[in-house]
Amino acid sequence: MRRLLSKSATVIGLALLSPAVSAALEEVQTTVHKMVIYAFILFLIVVTVVVYSMRMRDKRRAPLTRLFEKHEAIHSVGPDTSVTECVRAMTSEKIGALIVMDGERLIGIFTERDALNKVLAAGLDPVSTKVSAVMTKEPYCIPPTTTVGEAMALVTQRRFRHLPIVENGKVLAVVSSGD
Repeated sequence: MRRLLSKSATVIGLALLSPAVSAALEEVQTTVHKMVIYAFILFLIVVTVVVYSMRMRDKRRAPLTRLFEKHEAIHSVGPDTSVTECVRAMTSEKIGALIVMDGERLIGIFTERDALNKVLAAGLDPVSTKVSAVMTKEPYCIPPTTTVGEAMALVTQRRFRHLPIVENGKVLAVVSSGD
C-alpha cells in the first residue's frame, strides 16, 4: 500500500509539473488577478459617485445659517431716505437691494426693479421721492431653519432676487439669487 501511495504521489507531482498544467495555472492566476483589479476600480467608482451625491444632497439640505455665518453687513435704510440716496448706496456697495427698516422692524425692501419700474418708468423725481413710497412692502421672508434647497426653490418659483432671513422679527441676513 505504501508503494502505491508513493507511486501515486510521484505521478501527481510529475503531472503538476507538466507544461500544460503549468500554463493552465498561470492563466487562472492572471484571470483572478485581473478580476481583483477590475473589482477594485469598480469599488473606487462606486465610492466616488456615492460621496459626490451625498455632498450635493447635503448642500441642499443644509440650513441657510451656513450661508450667512460670515456675518456680512445688512445694508438698510430708513423709510424717509430718498430714492437717490438709496441708489447711490446700492451702487457704492455693489448690491441690488436695500432693506428698509423702521427702527428694528423690517417694513420693506427696495430693489433695482423698484427703482426702474416704480420711479423711473413712473416719471417720479428720485430726489424728492421717499423710499417708503416705492419700496416693496412686507416682503416675503424666510426663517433661518429653511434649507438651501427650499430657498433655491422659492427664488426660482417666485422669481425673487433677494430674500430676507428673519427670526423673531430680527433680520439676520439677505439671501441673493446669486448666493
